[in-house]
Amino acid sequence: MIKLRVQSLGLDQANKAPVVLLQEAEGERVLPIWIGPAEASAIAMELAGMKFSRPLTHDLFPSIITGLGARLTRVLITRVEENTYYAELVIQRGDEVFTVDARPSDSIAIALRTGAELFAGDELLDGSPTITVVEGVPPGEGDDPDPMAPPAPKLPPDELKEYLRKLNPEDLGRFNP
Repeated sequence: MIKLRVQSLGLDQANKAPVVLLQEAEGERVLPIWIGPAEASAIAMELAGMKFSRPLTHDLFPSIITGLGARLTRVLITRVEENTYYAELVIQRGDEVFTVDARPSDSIAIALRTGAELFAGDELLDGSPTITVVEGVPPGEGDDPDPMAPPAPKLPPDELKEYLRKLNPEDLGRFNP
């Protein structure tokens, strides 16, 4: 398994669907995973350090895990079948380790909140589309209307907070699996 980090979050210019880009921690390969608007929002808010007075959905799971005396140790993106990625949450409670089937998008949002590491099989990184990230292009903008153009790059936290404040749900487009 290869250790990953969240490299950026952006929109697929072809269908305006959110995409999270996971990059290998010690390399250049990138694994793009198309996700839903709600999960993109949960990931973006955590990347921007935005906190709310009441827990949101992706905040609940870490609270439950901790309340049960366990911890999320890592997230494994295990496979892709018919363009759908699968993940597992690896949870440890004392000497017991068990996995829970989960969607990668939810798993990433939860991992960001808990500090759990992300991993994927080498074969997933080898089989993923090649993506070149264009620096300095705000989300939803760009000179290239090519549907294969890359998603927008990650913004610095302050710029991301401001972008999220101004974001309308329609800006995320419609998720089409």
